[in-house]
Amino acid sequence: MVIAEDQALVRRGMALLLSMAPDMECVGQACHGEEAVRLAEVLRPDVVLMDLHMPVKGGVAATREITLAHPAIQVLVLTTLDDDETVFEAVRAGAKAYLLKDAGEDELLETIRALRRGESRLTPQIARKVMDQFRRLAQSNQQPADYADDTPLTGNLTDKEERVLKYITDGATNREIAHAMALAEGTIKNYVSRIMQKLHANTRIELALHTRK
Repeated sequence: MVIAEDQALVRRGMALLLSMAPDMECVGQACHGEEAVRLAEVLRPDVVLMDLHMPVKGGVAATREITLAHPAIQVLVLTTLDDDETVFEAVRAGAKAYLLKDAGEDELLETIRALRRGESRLTPQIARKVMDQFRRLAQSNQQPADYADDTPLTGNLTDKEERVLKYITDGATNREIAHAMALAEGTIKNYVSRIMQKLHANTRIELALHTRK
């Protein structure tokens, strides 16, 4: 993975932490967003750990460029910034996970592993901010261009797909959903894929945002 962080001490500390995990490797370090975009292009990492407040090019802009050019690269925002607008813009830019820098080491490593499994992660605190922002947009009759379709969101889902969607909006992982519904995890993955296709969503976060507006 690539670490994008303008503070050298923090950047090296994260690289050291990742080097101690047997299933992870830091292949590049960027000190600003422009370098992060370049390294993503050259190295094609599975995950980019992205700070938001960086010189030359900020983390939101870098996230947007990386996810547009390389959809397979998962961006995990790791920052001290938790104001509503910053969080919302990072998610809309394509970040699949958002953690604050006071997160524990185990939480960071597990979030990275979740991204590699194709899951999205928002801490409850961050998720509430995103949901609140969407509610404000709905109340003011403003809707992001990405979600401008007025077609009913869940009208064509089966009963089981509705149940899976409810678990997704509650933040459950595929494994947790499989356990709750007494189904194989692979079956749940298939359900999630079909739900995303039906609702024209690209990530689990988008599904949650759609259904909680």
